[in-house]
Amino acid sequence: MPIFSKYALMRGADSFLQSLRPFSLFNSLASASASRPALTQFRDILNNQITGIKDAGTYKMERVITSSQSTEITVEGTQKRILNFCANNYLGLANNPEVVSYSKELLDKYGAGLSSVRFICGTQSIHKELEKKISQFHGREDAILYASCFDANAGIFEAILTPDDAVFSDELNHASIIDGIRLCKAQKQRYKHRDMSDLEKQLQSSTARLKLIVTDGVFSMDGNIAPLPKIVDLAAKYDALVFIDECHATGFFGATGRGTEEYYNMLGRVDIINSTLGKALGGAAGGYTTGPKELIRLLRQKSRPYLFSNSLPPPVVATGIKVMDMLMHSDQLSQRVQSNTKRFRDAMTKAGFVIGGENHPICPVMLGDARLASIFADQMLSRGIYVIGFSYPVVPKGKARIRVQISAAHTTDDVDHAVAAFVDVGKSLKVIK
Repeated sequence: MPIFSKYALMRGADSFLQSLRPFSLFNSLASASASRPALTQFRDILNNQITGIKDAGTYKMERVITSSQSTEITVEGTQKRILNFCANNYLGLANNPEVVSYSKELLDKYGAGLSSVRFICGTQSIHKELEKKISQFHGREDAILYASCFDANAGIFEAILTPDDAVFSDELNHASIIDGIRLCKAQKQRYKHRDMSDLEKQLQSSTARLKLIVTDGVFSMDGNIAPLPKIVDLAAKYDALVFIDECHATGFFGATGRGTEEYYNMLGRVDIINSTLGKALGGAAGGYTTGPKELIRLLRQKSRPYLFSNSLPPPVVATGIKVMDMLMHSDQLSQRVQSNTKRFRDAMTKAGFVIGGENHPICPVMLGDARLASIFADQMLSRGIYVIGFSYPVVPKGKARIRVQISAAHTTDDVDHAVAAFVDVGKSLKVIK
């Protein structure tokens, strides 16, 4: 029997918020909208879209967590602990006591927020301190903070590229990269996923002033890795620059967590790195660009998400500072997530599952059928393991999977328990023998 009711688990945030509204105010708003045909039409258009999303099976429900983010969580509808294997909390630092304590300390000292953008009165000494630590961690000249890496990706291409320039983007790059490139006026080229022959053909035919190759370091749905050595070689051959998004690599991938460059033993070869503070680095919020000092100076003048967004609040900055200090003093956490990843991948492969990706904590358990992935995830949940099934259009048709994400905070018993649950469900659903 499921450990909590499906209704309690899937109850949407919208119904919860509606219950908090004063009844008379809600009724008055409904009455006002009924007297306005344009608003009524607007609601109908939106509801039709929502119905279409539900009919397509892609409507996203928000499960409400009632504990801190951790490898063990509780969700609305139950007090039982559930093992979480689907968070980006790769280093397990989202509720780390040292991180939380330092965040509280800087909250008391610097306040809750700045009520300003950076260039007016929104830059504190701690913002500059974190930017310096980020650039030191990556071995770059300078860094600039954003509210998120989505903002960092949205703010860079428009600021640095003109119609005389060209950008070459992997077709499976993150949505934030795609949206950021759409905003710029450069010549836009898209090469087949990790296909270096296709990339070379496009570079070869380009006469652009600046040529910028753009790739994710690790692709989040498949856990596969950009062929960075070949990309850098092509950049050298055709006089191009290389940009990499390291959101699913920074802090835990590579021997000391320096990311895809370190994984390939080629530190310092990439020109521009964008990454996040919202995944492995404490899980709070924030993103950044790090690279040449001239680039960072220009972004402070021209990057719209930086210029027109509030500064990161002090407690979030504190989280970044503390985590950077931890990573620069020890690689213990990155080593642990790598050993946990190997343990999970080896055991699952031995059990007969097909695991996608390449030695990365993102471990897609490939199932193929969308309905099977959904049923499989539900049955895992009933066994106390929180994982999510992904299917079309998030992933290609016929490639539905359960995306497992491994953390340094998982114990070996946690990993073994998850594998045992996968084997149990896999046999009951005839995925494995």
